[in-house]
This record gives sequence, structure tokens and C-alpha cells, in this order.
Amino acid sequence: MSSSPPGPRGEPLFGSSRRYARDPFRFLSALEQAYGDVVQFDLGPLDTYLLTDPMDVERVLVSEAEKYRKPDFQNDALGDLLGKGLLLSEGQQWRKQRQLANPAFDMRRLMGFADQIVEHNDDLLADWADGEEVDVEQDMTQVTLAVIVDLMLGTDLNDERVQTIREALLPLGARFEPDPVRFAAPQWLPMPGDSEYRNAVGTMESVIDDIVTERRGTHGDPETDEGPDDLLSILLRAQDRGEQTDREIRDEVMTMLLAGHDTTALTLTYTWYLLSQHPEAERRVHDEIDDVLGGDAPTMEDVGNLDYVEQVVDEAMRLYPPVYTMFREAKEPVELGGYRVPEESAIMLSQWAMHRSERYWDDPDAFDPDRWSRDADRPRFAYFPFGGGPRHCIGKHLAKLEAKLILARTAQQYRLEYARDAEPELWPTLTMHPRDGMPMRVHER
Repeated sequence: MSSSPPGPRGEPLFGSSRRYARDPFRFLSALEQAYGDVVQFDLGPLDTYLLTDPMDVERVLVSEAEKYRKPDFQNDALGDLLGKGLLLSEGQQWRKQRQLANPAFDMRRLMGFADQIVEHNDDLLADWADGEEVDVEQDMTQVTLAVIVDLMLGTDLNDERVQTIREALLPLGARFEPDPVRFAAPQWLPMPGDSEYRNAVGTMESVIDDIVTERRGTHGDPETDEGPDDLLSILLRAQDRGEQTDREIRDEVMTMLLAGHDTTALTLTYTWYLLSQHPEAERRVHDEIDDVLGGDAPTMEDVGNLDYVEQVVDEAMRLYPPVYTMFREAKEPVELGGYRVPEESAIMLSQWAMHRSERYWDDPDAFDPDRWSRDADRPRFAYFPFGGGPRHCIGKHLAKLEAKLILARTAQQYRLEYARDAEPELWPTLTMHPRDGMPMRVHER
């Protein structure tokens, strides 16, 4: 067993962090193409191992998941934001919170919400006008926020709250943009943007406090556990039984507000962009929607018949995975790809690099929704937009349901035309955003 995987030679102090920060997408693809299954490099002082073999990804996320944890280096600013919610908690804390949350995400429950998702989308479309230019990223954020707050928090957002959240999202995102100085600096060192970040966290906490206060007294009976089945009601009943603290509720609601809408909004944003660039695929989407729906609003019964729509959404998440890379930390020395990986090393699993690898995909940079009905032999973890294993995204089924319903309902009435000449520039934060939004002109069909 070799002890040292191949990888790029970094600079003193910074390692490869400056190359990564300039363009993480190009950097990750270059590593995957040049070095193979396991790549070793430094992000500042952080010894990092990129895995590009689906079998190794499966071991980290599924079959040997107990040997890995969420990394400590993500626990400073991200911990301030999300605390010990489902995304970051570990061990017994994570198991307790996941068990509490599971009923709110049960597919049998979600199947009853198609009409509500469509109604929220119709509220958005009521503000569109033929020929108008809209920022489709902002609009998809608005509708997916409305859905997650309704279905998981049991309330709604007025225009003032929506604007407050929107204004907080920019400094929150900017804090997690790759920065070689942050990689190299100690966590206690003050950096530009820190105060804006802390203010944005405080703003979000104020919104959450208001939502939780409004819901108290409407959440049902803690003894019988009868009452509304949204996540916040479940948490509040558990608190009445002494099973949740104010901080635990704050962390789960913050996680739900941010992670619960962001990836779905981005999936839809990139789907609209890709359809605008591929008229034949757009035509097939319209034809399928018209044939399946016949002019009616989509229902849960229709969702299973929107096969091409689902392929389009899957292909958009392949080319533009909202979560473009994820990290684990080895709890003990492990073997990966024939190499010894030391304890506490950072393990990087990159959806971006894997989803665009020539080793696993024919013509990987092409938008080809038909590959999902044609290619059945790809390795399972060549595609993992929602992670995998016991820590897979709890909102996966809701996200797919939302995306199909919102895409179908919107495309019934409009086609969207990209309003710039240049391709969107990608902004790497915790998720992958278009740097300057996604301006599109809407045309009535």
C-alpha cells in the first residue's frame, strides 16, 4: 500500500488554496482528469484528499460511514449559522434530531402537498408579465422559501420577511466563498466581511424568533403527540415534553430555512437556463406537459407521468449540482484507493468533478436529458447531488417533487429566454450560485 497519493505541488503557506479560490470548478475538474482516483493537496494548512472513484465515495458515505464525521474546520462560521441542526450535528444528537424530523418528510405526507406547491407557484406567476425580464434565481428563491416555510414551519412569509431574508443571503453566502487568506489564517483572526456576516446571522435569528413565537400554542398536544405534522410543530411538542431546547429549535429552523429552499431554487434556476439554451429539449418539455396535464394544474397523480421533465431536472443537477463539493473527516487512519489516509485528514467528495467526468459519462459537458433513459450501467456514486448513506439529504423527495411541479406549472404558461450573451459566471459559496443572478425574459405561450 502506497502512502502518498499524487497531486499538485502547492505554494508555501497557501498550498493549492489560491488556485482553488480562483476557480474551484476548473481546479477540481483538472485534478480529476490529471491524477485519478485519489488526489492529495493542501488547502492552506489543511491536508486534503479528493476522491474521484465512485466506490471510494460509497465507502465514505455508506458502507464505512462510521469511520468519518463532518469536519471540525467547518464548525466556526458554519456552526455559528446552523449550530447543531441536522446538517452539522453528529452521533446521538444527529440521530435524535433525525428521528424527530423524519415524519415531516415522509413521502406519504408530502404527497398531499402538490396543490399547495402549485398555489405558491401561481402566486409568483401572477406577478409576471409577457415580455418582462425577471431574475429567475430570485423568483425561484421566493417560491421555494414560501413552500418550505408553509410545509415545514406551518406559517407563511409576508413581503417584508421575504425581503429581510433576501438581504441576509448575500453576506451569508459571501462568508463561504473560497478565500486563500482564510484557509491559511487562524480562525480567531478578524477578517473583512465578518461583521456583515454576524449581522446577517442575527437578522435570520430575529426572523426565526418571530416564526417560533407565532407558532407557540398552535402546535398540538405534547402528551398524545397529536397536532399539525409540520416540522416546527413536532419540535415544539417535543420541547413541551422536555426533549428540545430553544437552541435546538433555533438550529433546526435555521437549517430548514436555508438548506430547505436553496438547493431546489438553484436546481430550477439552472434548469431554466439550460432549457433556454436547448430549444429541442424545451419543446419536448412543453409537449410532455401539454400532453400529461391537458391545460390543468399539475397534481400528485401527474407527477409520475412527467418522465422527460424528471430527466431534465436530473440532468440539470448533474451539470450544475447546487452542492458542488462536500467534506468528511477521517476519525481514524483509513485506506482509500490503495493509499493510507491519516486520521483527521479532510476528505473531499466533489459532485462537480464526478458529474462531469469522462470516466463515467459520455460527452459529460453536454446537456443530454436522454442519457437518463439510455445509460443504466453508470456507477451509483458517479451521481450524488443529495449525498448518500445515513446522512443523505432528508429533503430529497420534497426537492424533486417541488422541482417537477414548479417546472411543469411554469412551463405551461411561459417559456424563458436567457437575457445575456455570456454564460453565467458561477459563484462558489456553500452552494453554487450564478454570480450576478439569472436574468431571463418571460414569454407567454
